[in-house]
Amino acid sequence: MPFPEAEFDAIVTTARRMFRAAHLRITDNARHLAQWRSGRFARGSEAWLLGEALDCLARTGEAPHDTRVGRQRGRVLARYARVLGGERPEHTWQRLFLTRMEAVALGVLLLAGHGWNLSVINRLKVPQAAPDAGNDGPRTYRVELEKHKRGAGRYFETRNLTDDGAASPGRLITQALEATVFARAAVHTLSPGTDRFLIWRSAKAPLEDQPDETRRRSGIGVFGFGISGVTAKQWGTQQGFSSSPFRRGRRTVNTLHRRAPGQNSQATHDRVYTLTDPQVRPDAIPVIAEAAEAVVTQARATVLAAELRERADPADQPTATADCHDYDNSPYPGPGGGCGASFLMCLACPNARIHPAHHSRLAHLHHALGNLRTALDLGQWDRQWEDGHARLEHLKAQLGTAVWTRALADVTDTDRELIALLLNGDLDP
Repeated sequence: MPFPEAEFDAIVTTARRMFRAAHLRITDNARHLAQWRSGRFARGSEAWLLGEALDCLARTGEAPHDTRVGRQRGRVLARYARVLGGERPEHTWQRLFLTRMEAVALGVLLLAGHGWNLSVINRLKVPQAAPDAGNDGPRTYRVELEKHKRGAGRYFETRNLTDDGAASPGRLITQALEATVFARAAVHTLSPGTDRFLIWRSAKAPLEDQPDETRRRSGIGVFGFGISGVTAKQWGTQQGFSSSPFRRGRRTVNTLHRRAPGQNSQATHDRVYTLTDPQVRPDAIPVIAEAAEAVVTQARATVLAAELRERADPADQPTATADCHDYDNSPYPGPGGGCGASFLMCLACPNARIHPAHHSRLAHLHHALGNLRTALDLGQWDRQWEDGHARLEHLKAQLGTAVWTRALADVTDTDRELIALLLNGDLDP
């Protein structure tokens, strides 16, 4: 179930505060490094030494250290430790790299802003900025979402996010790129071609006894990729929250905040998030009722909603009266999903497709409904069959007298048997 609104707001506020502090820290040091590389500081000065230490950090992931100790990570050289303020991580590598928990905070903000789940966030590749008219113009990023649950051939979906101001969808992408720029560059040096977006620097040395494939999937050297479930839970516990922010957080975003699909179809969003959530159901009742009434009104107002085609589409599903083009997104959904309407209502459905193979069967249905009119009480016929008969009248007018007459002459025993089953209610869902 979703987080209570106050708790989720506190989670997002905490994540925003943590990532903002990290972003400011890294961009401030990046600015100093850029000035050092441009030759702005006098050689040997305190500012120059700090710039040289930052340059070493950017290139190697380590502050300048004493290599004579015979270990990979010796003590920071005294002159650099002095200008850095010490040898602890907050004085050295944290100047240019996110920590593991700061990466979680960034992930929470991506979740809150876009409704993406943790697996999608973990697989994000570095967004590519489209060229704009000038250096000061808005930047539009092409973000590629990788969703393995969709199955082979449908893994990827792209979103365009534009940064044109503080509250715009692309602003967080800009800030994330700035906060991970040095980590991405260092990883590229270690393993050219790596294009992971969410990269953080570990306080520990790499685990050399792990298989190469495992290390490459979770990180390279002292750099880690993405957010594990354990790390997400640790972040929640450390910040005083009841659980990991991601699974419940995504449900909260999609049902209570965005109220729209984040990375799913509208049908999946409604089935999995909206209709199953107890906080949403009371608000949804009048909306569903209004939509259902609109559907009924539209069905009655539009005599024939099915689309006429010259030939069948192999991807469509045959029904008793037409072919269905999109069973899973019916305007008449059943309790368990899919379509809950009778086959006679196919004539009122925009997902239905009618082609010449249906003409004889529908012409026979039209004729049979006309015969029923003389055999049933008029009120009963009107309630049960009038709308279907009217739609068939409309179809007859669209096809023309010659086509309709030929269709009646082509009626087969299979057509007669199928229509008999339909009229007797044997094909009702």
